[in-house]
Amino acid sequence: MARKPRIWYPGATYHITARGNRRDPIFHDHRDYQQYIDFLKLCLEDIPFSIHAYCLMPNHIHLLLETEDKPPGTIIKFIHTRYAIYFNKRYDLTGHVFQGRFHANLVKTEEYFLIASRYIHLNPVEAKIVHNPEHYYWSSFPSYLDMDKRNSFLTTERTLSLFPKPHHLAYQTFVETEPTEDQSISL
Repeated sequence: MARKPRIWYPGATYHITARGNRRDPIFHDHRDYQQYIDFLKLCLEDIPFSIHAYCLMPNHIHLLLETEDKPPGTIIKFIHTRYAIYFNKRYDLTGHVFQGRFHANLVKTEEYFLIASRYIHLNPVEAKIVHNPEHYYWSSFPSYLDMDKRNSFLTTERTLSLFPKPHHLAYQTFVETEPTEDQSISL
């Protein structure tokens, strides 16, 4: 049976997730995480898009990605193909690194955009890797709090524009405050 095509249009925003094959780790050390980030940056040089939030977990990834003139499949294929080749070569493996097709939830409202951003940034806390989201190195959250340490490939303007001044402190409060039931849309 053919796969259902994803909805795409220029400017569409997605919460992208991809998991390691058999839920195996896709990152073993600092070098692996950095290599994924490097492929993401390389992709940005070739294909224009925006990253509003990200979190690289040991066995999966989250990206809040806004397209420009290419669909998300083109972007993820660019990154994941290169990463799989790197990963298999480094660990002398063969076969799939990522489990099946990546998931791409279309973000249709600013409310969902913010909820997805919070969800992404709280992922390492929920997994009990860190107690505070700003302490997780492989997430965009620390960049939102300290603009001097901002990742050059991260786009924070859309997110921060949705909060009163000082934007970064209001965003931090939003992320770190327990969401109400209506703010807990299933992702």
